[in-house]
Amino acid sequence: MATKTTSKTTGSKGAAAKAGAKTTRPQNAEKGFTASPELAGNLQAVLVDLLELALQGKQAHWNVVGRNFRDTHRQLDEIIDEARTFSDTIAERMRALHAVPDGRSDTIAASTTLPEFPSGEVSTTDTIDLITERLEATVGTLRDVHDAVDEEDPTSADLLHAVIERLEQFAWMVSAENREPAGS
Repeated sequence: MATKTTSKTTGSKGAAAKAGAKTTRPQNAEKGFTASPELAGNLQAVLVDLLELALQGKQAHWNVVGRNFRDTHRQLDEIIDEARTFSDTIAERMRALHAVPDGRSDTIAASTTLPEFPSGEVSTTDTIDLITERLEATVGTLRDVHDAVDEEDPTSADLLHAVIERLEQFAWMVSAENREPAGS
């Protein structure tokens, strides 16, 4: 059985209260470290690219064709799962810092740094190159914001380290599919 939480607002009822949204009672408001607008913006940039990476990975997963289809299809699932997990971690970190993550599709489309993924079927060879490019673009965003994040919040920077490490590993593993041995 769900319990109804009563909420108090100061002064007249705000728009959120009128719309039926619950508000936090002032005496129970969270305390602690609050992200600056810059930190929130940097984490938002990472969130958007991780969400877009997962979406584009799914697009590739559904439409990849050709040699090594099964391996590519499965590897895309791994990347998608990790990108989704990392995006959730970043969004929850934002909430812990009293920032509001925005994962709406129009926000993602308007602010991602990843290039658009082609429509229709895509060969495994092209998919490998396209996904490698998107992994590297996502890592680029992470590296671009890293120092500023680290300066304000080393804990959030630690999360970025884990994401960078895993996505760079994926980029290496995926790109190896289309490489020839050095010196050949």
